[in-house]
Amino acid sequence: MTDPWDPRNQPPQRPQAPYPQPPQQQGPPPGPPPSYTPPPAPSQEEPAPEKKGFLRDPLSIILVLIIVVAVVAGTLIGIELYARNEGETRVANAVECLVEDKAEVSFAFMPPFLTQHLSRHYSSLHIETAGNQIRDLQGMKADVTVKDVKLAEDAGSGGGGTIGSLVAKINWTAEGMTQSIQNAIPLVGSLVSGVTTNPSDGTVELEAALGSIVTKPEVRNGALTLQVKEFTGLGFTLPRESIQPALDSLTSQLTQELPLGIKADSVKVTETGVESQFSTQNATIPKSEQNSCFASI
Repeated sequence: MTDPWDPRNQPPQRPQAPYPQPPQQQGPPPGPPPSYTPPPAPSQEEPAPEKKGFLRDPLSIILVLIIVVAVVAGTLIGIELYARNEGETRVANAVECLVEDKAEVSFAFMPPFLTQHLSRHYSSLHIETAGNQIRDLQGMKADVTVKDVKLAEDAGSGGGGTIGSLVAKINWTAEGMTQSIQNAIPLVGSLVSGVTTNPSDGTVELEAALGSIVTKPEVRNGALTLQVKEFTGLGFTLPRESIQPALDSLTSQLTQELPLGIKADSVKVTETGVESQFSTQNATIPKSEQNSCFASI
């Protein structure tokens, strides 16, 4: 029996065909394969902070408060200035009506005018006239300080009120005295050519072509007077009574036509004229029907 696994008993093997070779690529040899870059890992972004409201920021709140305060303050200042100007104009109109001259008025800076106006109680005010005249007295200038003014409930329509105190310093220039005497005293006044003041003896001399009148300013019964001390003409001494009534009529205008019970306190002769002080206490402001000059107060 033959062994089938014996090589000698195996049939001859057929030669194997060679494996097909892939076609060779023409051209330069291919380069190395591109390097592989792994994709970046996803970034872990921090969550966006929560947006705060505008008014949650302390700085914003402070800015808003500053703006509000500035607007309110500006409005109050505007109202204060307007009311102050209106009040000063009303008082100036009343003073100008009384003295027949221009006047400037200013209220005290404190307390604010609005608080004074609402309470109808004014602490103080200052009045200054232009210095042209006080009624028929030429060359007179008044510097007045008024304190503790209280207006009645119907003030603003001439309702009156009260004044705690009023002090007026009045300056009467020598030139103004000359003009006033020339205009007010018949005959003699037309002869007066000038006025000379003598502070050393407190006299005022009225100079005329044919003589002179020596007077002394005095306060009598709350009125300013020019008392005749010597009256000469043509070399003769003339009786004082011939000129005294005319001078009294002239100076009485200053007190008789002033309201509020204002009286003269003192008088002094200076190099340039005569200075006097007038005052009143606890005076009543006339109503418009009593004095039309106070209709606007």
